Amino acid sequence: MTTLLHISASPRGERSESLAIAATFLDELRATHADVTVEHWDLWDGTLPEFGPPAAAAKMAIFGGADPEGDEATAWRAARDAFERFDSADYYLFTVPMWNASVPYILKQFIDVVSQPGMIFGFDPVTGYTGLLENKRVAVIYTGAVYGPGRGPGFGNDFQQPYFEDWLRWAGVDDIRSIADGHSQADPQFQTDRLFTRISAAEVRRQLIATKGYTDAELPTQQTINTKLNMLGFRLTKVAKCRPQKKSPRPTPSLSS
Repeated sequence: MTTLLHISASPRGERSESLAIAATFLDELRATHADVTVEHWDLWDGTLPEFGPPAAAAKMAIFGGADPEGDEATAWRAARDAFERFDSADYYLFTVPMWNASVPYILKQFIDVVSQPGMIFGFDPVTGYTGLLENKRVAVIYTGAVYGPGRGPGFGNDFQQPYFEDWLRWAGVDDIRSIADGHSQADPQFQTDRLFTRISAAEVRRQLIATKGYTDAELPTQQTINTKLNMLGFRLTKVAKCRPQKKSPRPTPSLSS
């Protein structure tokens, strides 16, 4: 039996853009690969153990060739249980929203919990690290409400995808497919939590050919792509540009504190 584990780092539930894209991805997977079993791990559900002082001490004990004891042994078992849950899958789908130019802290916690010697990596004092994850395939959905390629430094920088995919490769995964929604942007007036995207179905199709290497014959029609975009919650609409606020008089000294 082949298993895909969907690991979600988004806490926004039905309002999450990354989870909406994941739902469509998984619907297509089920329709075309009925033999694949899909499991879900919401990193916010409370099952991810912390990695505090006992766990850190246990890790150092393992590095030194000793067996953890007491609270350290308990923390190490929790980390191993989390790793085994992760390692039991063949394929992975990660949903990763951008938080402060990087990944949500809960995903960093997941990485810190499972990245253990003898599990995710091996280490040699001469040659360094060796990733131990073998024959794994990963798809990652990246979203961000402000940052986007070409928007300029005022909209932030991308440490999200480089950081996460560096960890995957360090762990031994080299089959990585990224799905980056770099075109959506938050309402500039902050009057709604909806995201706006300056892209059409025709442009999506063109970009898939230009940047992802698809041929025209391999892709669905523009109408089909438009339907898929609608399923993801994208709707064609006119968005008024923000009007600059009128300059207000400079505050008097009594109002400036």
